[in-house]
Amino acid sequence: MSNLIVRKLEPEIIEALKQRAARNGRSAEMEHRAILREVLLVLKKRSLAEILAAMPNVGTDADFERIQGKQQVADVFA
Repeated sequence: MSNLIVRKLEPEIIEALKQRAARNGRSAEMEHRAILREVLLVLKKRSLAEILAAMPNVGTDADFERIQGKQQVADVFA
């Protein structure tokens, strides 16, 4: 097996990793390996159809219609 060193991580990332590891009863190093495995190997195997089906319903098509014309952003959200 190879080693991987990750440098210059923000303190918030380190703290989140430690908290997640504690919740899962693992060391931070074990949790780091699990995250990498999940993201790079497990999630990769999902098809586009599976990913789309897992997305939550966030509205209707009308909610995402484009506003035509030269309105300013402030006018659109006013």
